[in-house]
Amino acid sequence: MKISTKGRYALRMMLDIAAHQGDGYVTLRDIAERQAVSKKYLEQIALQLTQAGMLRAMRGQLGGYRLAKAPSEYTVLSLLEVMEGSLAPVTCLEQSPNACERCGDCPTLPVWQGLHDVICTYLSGITLETLLRQSENSGVER
Repeated sequence: MKISTKGRYALRMMLDIAAHQGDGYVTLRDIAERQAVSKKYLEQIALQLTQAGMLRAMRGQLGGYRLAKAPSEYTVLSLLEVMEGSLAPVTCLEQSPNACERCGDCPTLPVWQGLHDVICTYLSGITLETLLRQSENSGVER
């Protein structure tokens, strides 16, 4: 499994918005400057996150983006699933129930299922709030 730049930048964008939305809606221009990411690329990401209900958008002079929910309600897993789709390490785990004709007697399936479970458990345990607190404690600028 490899997370694309779209997934990585979406996480950085959401974290940036969470850190700065106290000032009102956050503009893509400001996020692009702080994160050193193309504004055009962020537009694509913002559209996808808005359509998924993770962001609220407002047009106009005071417009920009805000989180639709509290930072504690966004897990890294939920964000990456919106941006990347399934994080399953093998195709047969992308559907539930498993539609693979060999799943009943596949000797390797427990390996892939275990890996998938570890990935999902780990990423679902990290929220935007967790990352905000970690960066505040470490003095890292968002």
